[in-house]
Amino acid sequence: MSAFNAINDLKEPKKTTRDRKDDDEGEEEEGNGQRIQVRNKHLDELEDDVLYHLALSTKANDLVAMFNDVKFVCLGGSPRRMEEFAFYMWQQLKTDIPAGQTLENIARATDRYAMYKVGPVLSLSHGMGVPSISILLHEVMKLLLYARCSDVVFFRMGTSGGLGLKPGTVVITEEVLDGMFQPHFEIQILGEIVRRPVTLDDGLIKALLLCSRPDDDFDVVTGKTMCTSDFYEAQARLDGFICEFSEKEKVEFLKNAYNRGIRNIEMESICFAAMCRQANVRGAVVCTTLIDRLLSDQIDAPADQVKTWDKRPAVLIARYICKKMGIVN
Repeated sequence: MSAFNAINDLKEPKKTTRDRKDDDEGEEEEGNGQRIQVRNKHLDELEDDVLYHLALSTKANDLVAMFNDVKFVCLGGSPRRMEEFAFYMWQQLKTDIPAGQTLENIARATDRYAMYKVGPVLSLSHGMGVPSISILLHEVMKLLLYARCSDVVFFRMGTSGGLGLKPGTVVITEEVLDGMFQPHFEIQILGEIVRRPVTLDDGLIKALLLCSRPDDDFDVVTGKTMCTSDFYEAQARLDGFICEFSEKEKVEFLKNAYNRGIRNIEMESICFAAMCRQANVRGAVVCTTLIDRLLSDQIDAPADQVKTWDKRPAVLIARYICKKMGIVN
């Protein structure tokens, strides 16, 4: 199937979730056949669109046959985490795999990202930082466009530094701010700075919060997330190779962030939120905290403890997916 034909199948206008009234009280919107919103008229001109970093293309692969049933796209930083999540969803969804077979990394022909498919769930690694997740999202969203997917929900899961929270706490992002505490995503295009909104879906946030259980051995909270362009200086760490500010300035900055409602810090959410907004898909960011940055810079918890914390966002997201599919675990 050519890229040209895939785009032309999507020409009919559709009402977007952004047309909803502001007073819908944040209830989760049910699926209505909404497809990825096309944001690039030049895709019409492509006879073959090579999704280079996923080792797929519209000519070499039948993307409709391979991916049309995808309803949930789950992204995380490391290939290992997302491979483990794929096998975890295999168990949760009670999916049968023929004897002698196993889950395969669909993007194994490239060493950039990992991608696994378990029924309607796509599990992908996005690397570290905005540039890496941006590349992946461009290609994944085109993939879903060409596959004619509808009512797709996106999740970013991962780890973060907390602010005023016990390590191991799971934060569901309610609003994303950049390192200047601004609620928009800035990108340099053709020599100019373009600002894009980073609104997340209130109904999805509330639905995820309801997936926590009283007997869980971890806390789940909502709060603002600060997305920075760097792990060290931009996050006010004193232990990087370069540091040109004092400990007092660091503490003042982090306390300022906390007072603004920021409860965790990471490096991908602002791009994720902006691209979900542009594509008109619902998205949520769910991260566990590995450290309280008001107390320390370095992550010194035992490795097995960090691995336990790392899995907590996956548990919450899996519960949401199973609930939507009517699966009781």
